[in-house]
Parts: sequence; C-alpha cells; structure tokens
Amino acid sequence: MVKTVAIVSLSHGTVGEAFAKHELELGVSRLEKYGLKVKFTDNALKGHGYLKAHPEKRAEDLLQAFTDDEVDMILCAIGGDDTFRLLPYLFSDDELKKAVKKKIFLGFSDTTTNHFMLNKVGLNTFYGQSFLADICELENEMLPYTKKYFEELISTGTIKEITPSDVWYESRTDFSESQKGVKLTLHKDSKGFELLQGKNVFSGRILGGCIETLFDMYEGEWYEESASLCERYGILPELKEWEGKILLIESSEMKTEPETYRRALKALKDRGIFDAVNGVLVGKPADEAYYEEYKKALTDVVNNKDLPIVCNINIGHALPRCIIPLGVNATVDTEKQRIVFG
Repeated sequence: MVKTVAIVSLSHGTVGEAFAKHELELGVSRLEKYGLKVKFTDNALKGHGYLKAHPEKRAEDLLQAFTDDEVDMILCAIGGDDTFRLLPYLFSDDELKKAVKKKIFLGFSDTTTNHFMLNKVGLNTFYGQSFLADICELENEMLPYTKKYFEELISTGTIKEITPSDVWYESRTDFSESQKGVKLTLHKDSKGFELLQGKNVFSGRILGGCIETLFDMYEGEWYEESASLCERYGILPELKEWEGKILLIESSEMKTEPETYRRALKALKDRGIFDAVNGVLVGKPADEAYYEEYKKALTDVVNNKDLPIVCNINIGHALPRCIIPLGVNATVDTEKQRIVFG
C-alpha cells in the first residue's frame, strides 16, 4: 500500500504556476483524503520558466524521489515536450542506475521518455495518468473510470486487469478556477477494445507510450537533440529487445495530422519494430480526433494482417484514463474485452 507520494515536474513546470494553484490545492486535498502523505520534490513547484532553463534540477528531483526512503510512489505532475534534456544528468555517470529503487512511477505523454529511461535501468513502471491531468480534475470528483484504476494502484501497488470504459469525455479547454465543479461533456462508447486485425488473444510485455514522443525520440521530429541524446545514452531498445513485446502507442492532445501520424508509424516500421512485436495496443485519440484516419494509417503502414492491432484503449490523452503496467506480462483478449497483467 502506498503511504507517501512524491510529485515531480520532469517536463513542464505548470504545477508551480500561480494560475494552477486551485488545481494543485484540489489535487493535494484528494490525495490526503486517501491518507497519503504528499511531498513535492525541491524544484517541482518552481514554475515553467525556471524548469525550462534548468533540466539538471528536474533530474535532481527524480533522483531525490528515488533516494528518499519514505517515498513509495513517484507521480509526474504533467507532461510537456523536453524531458529528454534530463538524459545527460541521469546517465553520464550512471546517476539514475545508482539511485533507482523499486517504487511506483506513474506518468504519461512526454513522460514516455522517462519510462524508457527507467526501462533502461531495469524498473517496471506504470503508464497512463498524472497529477494535474487526473487527480486535479476540476469536476467535483475524479472521473469514475480513472479513479478506479488510481485507487487500485495506490491500494495494491499494481493493476490486475483493464476493461473498456463505456463512456468518453470531451477534453477540457478551460482550466481556470471558474471551472471547478463544471462537468465535462460525456459521450457513450460502445466500441470497447476494437480489434482492427489479427487474432483475438495475444500476450507479451508492454512497452511504448505517446507516439509523438516516440517519433521525436527516434527521428528528432520536433527536437533534433531528442534523437541524438536518446541514441547517445542508449535508452532506445535494440530490435531484439522488442521481440515478443506488445507495442503501446497513444496520440497526444496536439491531434496530430494523419500524415504526420503515418510518418511516426513509418519510423517504427523502418526499425523493424512491427516485425518484432506480438501485437499493438492503440490508445483512443483525444476527442476521437482522426479515429478512422489513424486506423487506416495503422493497417497501411504495418502492412501485415497477421499482427494483432487493438484500438480504442482508454489510455493516454483521451478521457477517461486507465493505468497500464509496463514491463510485466500482459494477455490481451478482445473476445472477453479485457487485458490481464501478471
């Protein structure tokens, strides 16, 4: 059972900005109602400008959270776009490897890069939720589906299985204090985990994350430095490490144009990843943007009808969100509409 949570800002420093104070207070209150002690690492609340200018301080915070024996769980405040800049401060002298201990690490979006860092040093992590995006949801309660998985993680230390949500929500565009208690627009969702192609049941250890971040890690699509640093410090798995795994991809709030999405898929295809993995899990796009176009891109680029592809997973940037354990064996069963871990 989790007793102490450390909140880290490894990407954007939004949680430290004055305009987010009402969200921060709401989130801390919710965590404390679970009986959790909440710690913010030394630099987590110093704001976006400071943290943008000081990636070494963000790196120090991650090391601090791992070396603090009181901390059971490390929760990322939010994503962003440049956590790759932490790499020299975590890998030049094996800093992360020396500090890492078995703890829960939870985050998504740009945090994909942090998940790959931790995978490199042998820690299994949890993908899918963050402090600001989920715990600080401005409705009167956390979204029920999201809340269910967060409560399972903090009470048991793991996730046993996930099933589909029967609803989805439109993304919130206004996060001001005036929106406290304002409900999100809700839609019914009867698609469930949608088998796009391949067999109904397959297994493997899941690895992956936000496809835009993966594209940047492999190709430097937005930051050339991202690809060069990821290669220099070897956090991108060798092809043999992808063998037998399940690739997880989910698309960001940017609602990436289908052509760019295709190029991101092709970057993975060109490296042989689709030939190595046992299957692909695809997160529901935020607001269902380009839902059909992304499916067409997947079948076109993968170009292998035998590779199982399952879409509409409630993970990543669409609401609500589950939590997926990375690095542990998973069995996907679209007939039974569940993914079982362990």
